[in-house]
Amino acid sequence: MQARKPTWRPVPFTQVHIAGEFWAPRLKVNRERTIAAQYRQNAETGRIDAFRLAWQPGQKPVPHIFWDSDVAKWIEAASYTLSTHPAPELDAMVDEVVGLVVSAQQPDGYLNTYFSSVQPGKRWTNLRDCHELYCAGHMMEAAVAHYQATGKRVLLDALCRYADHIISVFGPEPGKKRGYCGHEEIELALVKLYRATGEERYLRQAQYFVEERGRQPYYFEIEARERGEQPGTNWYGRPYYDAGNFSYFQAHIPVREQTEVLGHAVRNMYLYSAVTDLAGELNDPELLAVSERVWDDLTLRKMYVTGGIGSTARNEGFTGAYDLPNQEAYAETCAAIGLVFWAHRLVQATGESRYADIMERALYNGVISGVSLDGEKFFYVNPLASDGTHHRQGWFDCACCPPNLARLLASLGQYLYSTGDDGLAVHLYAQGEARANLPDGSPLTLRVQTRYPWEGQVQLIMGLEGPADFALRLRVPGWCRECSLRLNGQGMQHSLEKGYAVVRRTWQPGDAVEIEFPMPVERIEAHPAVAQDRGRVALQRGPLVYCLERADHPLDVRQIALPDEATFQARFDPSLLGGVVVIESQGLAPEPSSWEGKLYRPCEASPGRNVPLRAIPYPTWDNRQPGEMAVWLPRA
Repeated sequence: MQARKPTWRPVPFTQVHIAGEFWAPRLKVNRERTIAAQYRQNAETGRIDAFRLAWQPGQKPVPHIFWDSDVAKWIEAASYTLSTHPAPELDAMVDEVVGLVVSAQQPDGYLNTYFSSVQPGKRWTNLRDCHELYCAGHMMEAAVAHYQATGKRVLLDALCRYADHIISVFGPEPGKKRGYCGHEEIELALVKLYRATGEERYLRQAQYFVEERGRQPYYFEIEARERGEQPGTNWYGRPYYDAGNFSYFQAHIPVREQTEVLGHAVRNMYLYSAVTDLAGELNDPELLAVSERVWDDLTLRKMYVTGGIGSTARNEGFTGAYDLPNQEAYAETCAAIGLVFWAHRLVQATGESRYADIMERALYNGVISGVSLDGEKFFYVNPLASDGTHHRQGWFDCACCPPNLARLLASLGQYLYSTGDDGLAVHLYAQGEARANLPDGSPLTLRVQTRYPWEGQVQLIMGLEGPADFALRLRVPGWCRECSLRLNGQGMQHSLEKGYAVVRRTWQPGDAVEIEFPMPVERIEAHPAVAQDRGRVALQRGPLVYCLERADHPLDVRQIALPDEATFQARFDPSLLGGVVVIESQGLAPEPSSWEGKLYRPCEASPGRNVPLRAIPYPTWDNRQPGEMAVWLPRA
């Protein structure tokens, strides 16, 4: 099989300016409120001070095994923010935290607050549960981001030393541990470190961690016996997987043999993101095929309509195919973020719009639902129905989701555009502009005018120094039944390639392309094997999934049915939830008086009573007074 190099390269977020009424306010809140709020939480909970290595037995709080990753993601998010919006006060704050991190590094390069303070004699003794390599990976990502944002090497140099220490400990060579992390992350981080430094040993170590995973004898069993423990119990002594079955960690069989998503959702996303990275860097079509077939299992059998993934809290991950409960859905915010990471990589590798479709679905729904409109409260779990008791929180003991959201939003621009050997591709539509170099080296400034996702009209204006030959690829969203294109007000010819409308021509400065995606309200139904959604529909308009919330209705919205003949009106309400398009219709609700004194009764023909129905975008729910919520509605 012939190797395939990546089709596209992302346009860096530093060359993308996002404006408009949908994304710009969210990015401003992230920049001005979320970053500051998360710094306070990291400081007040002891996560930052943990790098002073001053903890003594008996002191509270006790540093946790994954605290380092929370601080690392904050550094990464703050660094991305500095890349686009320089701020001396934030720069100084980051420098202070970076200084503390580097001060905690041990003489041999090791860097982990828990195993330097709390259990200094037990480093690298429990890779399965203790997140050492996971924390290292997040700090590597932070180091790369900080260096690229500021040009300062202090954190990058420290993490290169740590990576070199890790290489000296793990590998197939005699005297090294043949281990890998229970929670994947370092694999993709080492690829980032390789790209930032050019040091091939980091790429090879990432390859080792992926290739060694799942090989027998199982390393997790070897290290458990070395600790004097029985394989099959976790760090707390509780059984949470069958001995010898390591699917929770995606370590049950070698990665190249894997065909489905199993176990912990976030771990899957990070692993297959790294697999896709390695497929491109190593020109390895077999690894890309692994990523593609596992992707199909996820998106065709185990993904929520919101792009949320992971149906159960039991393993923070997957159960069986088509098992997608709504009110009990886990759908961790980090998992949806990881899905965006993986989808973005597959878009670059294949040039196929189906991956960008899922990237958009997750981003607009299951990701940004994780943060409140004020930017200071967060969902860990994103259910598709609520009894009114599920709310965002300011922080968590396991605080992986808040800084993960912050770093994604701070670097959002990199997901919109890519360049290739023959031109530019547009994956996501947002008002603003992008600067890129064309295949002949000449600069292009693409200016975009749109109210997407509230409206489907998009205008793209070519800022060129002179005539230029290149291909413009415009993704036709999977939710769109048809679209139309015009050039300078006239109809234009284009081809459809891998889900992108492609126009190849000699472009002139000021050329304007207009593309229109009609946005009717759509009833969405689930595969009949999804028992929880049988006989129900969800509402979607454009990329946004909608829900009903009690704040707009006089009764529990989980009782409201949607007649098949109902019609819809979509209108923009600037006074609601920062300005959103709402969907209005008529629903049916049971007549309470007819159920007095009854728990069951014979079926009656009474259709119930009419109630006004107003649906809001799913990512904006739980920003008003508490109450029930539902995405899937019974058909009447």
